[in-house]
Amino acid sequence: MTSAPAASNFRQALAEYIRAQARPVDKFGHQPRLYRLTRLVGERQRYDDDVVYAAAWLHDLGVFIGHRPEELAALAAWDHVRYAMEQAPAVLRRLGFPEQKIPAVVEAIRTHQAEADPQSVEGIVLRDADILEQLGAIGILRVAAKVGRDTRYPTFTSAAQSLRNSLSLLPEKLRLPKAKELARSRTALLRDFLNQIDEEAEMDLF
Repeated sequence: MTSAPAASNFRQALAEYIRAQARPVDKFGHQPRLYRLTRLVGERQRYDDDVVYAAAWLHDLGVFIGHRPEELAALAAWDHVRYAMEQAPAVLRRLGFPEQKIPAVVEAIRTHQAEADPQSVEGIVLRDADILEQLGAIGILRVAAKVGRDTRYPTFTSAAQSLRNSLSLLPEKLRLPKAKELARSRTALLRDFLNQIDEEAEMDLF
């Protein structure tokens, strides 16, 4: 079973730090939701919850305004995962996180994306939870909020295609039984949403 969350001051301090850094402000909700999902998908796993907590809160540091480049060419080449890996140790030390656990946090951040291949249980738990955040109602909201302000989603058509890709590719990447169980209702909702788009827009979705 998962070790119980430690009553460490770094948890509140880390949440407050990310709340202050998360810009645009809608990016903040992903972190607490993601951590809650890790508790669900990892409920029958044995892992270090401190490591997962820290990685869940810090993994997207490099996508925040003020941490990422704003010039479009530089942004297109930006490696936000590497940035988070590089920044995490100093942030964690400053907030009193156990030094011996920092390498495990960095490794979980490194492998949190769907295309990665985490080997640690902490990495698998974080990655499965992050995949779930890209499905269902939350996945739809996260993409829709970026239309017109993210170079990946200049139009509704590009946003819908991104959601189709998520539906097609992501569920099969989940590893943990609980994550696969949680994905069923999310994928069904996303499929219904995309089918409804096709019915309502026909060929005129822009």
